[in-house]
Amino acid sequence: MATTSSSPARHALIIGASRGLGLALAAEYLRRGWNVTGTVRGDKRGALHALSDQNTGRLDVEAVDITDEAQIAALSGRLAGRRYDLLLVNAGIANSAEKTIAQVSTEDFVQLMLTNALAPMRVMTSLESLVPASGTLAVMSSGLGSIANTSGAWHAYSASKAALNMLMKGFAAQQAGDPRAMVVIAPGWVRTDMGGPGASLSVEESIPRVVDMLESRSGRPGIAYRDYTGATVPW
Repeated sequence: MATTSSSPARHALIIGASRGLGLALAAEYLRRGWNVTGTVRGDKRGALHALSDQNTGRLDVEAVDITDEAQIAALSGRLAGRRYDLLLVNAGIANSAEKTIAQVSTEDFVQLMLTNALAPMRVMTSLESLVPASGTLAVMSSGLGSIANTSGAWHAYSASKAALNMLMKGFAAQQAGDPRAMVVIAPGWVRTDMGGPGASLSVEESIPRVVDMLESRSGRPGIAYRDYTGATVPW
């Protein structure tokens, strides 16, 4: 009897997968049969390495600090020649929700903008050539990045995510005719170290639906700003 060979596993590159949403994304893609390359900052072993040990040959761990241009270039060199069906830049930081924009220090504001907006787009532009025409390019933003929906909460953090949205939209505009799907993700307010214990969603309520949404965008050219349910978020 003739046998039918299975399709090769798809491969995701997740930048910022050491904990929280990124770690959960790596685990979810592995659960769905993908191979994953996930990044951590620094060389200390942690939860992503443990997940790799549990998924021998299916999860590669790379180190990169996305705020360091030399490290981004080194990562690009190490990954040269590989192909990824998904590049998802998840790395980011938050500041205190209670601080108004007038109370945020210059140092904290600059660090937010560097880590949440400039650095992710440096990674995107450095690694996007690894994603073929059928692939997806995505960044982890937030519903707080919506200018139309702003409530004034987490003002500096919101501004950094709005900046990321603008930079990703500009990147898409410069890639006119690009057949790849491009997605800005609002995962909801999730109970992680960053989101805090009072957040409205568990990781299990958010991340599988984020992956479902990304799958629904696959093969659909152009940029979209979507939340974890697949609903459009206004820019």
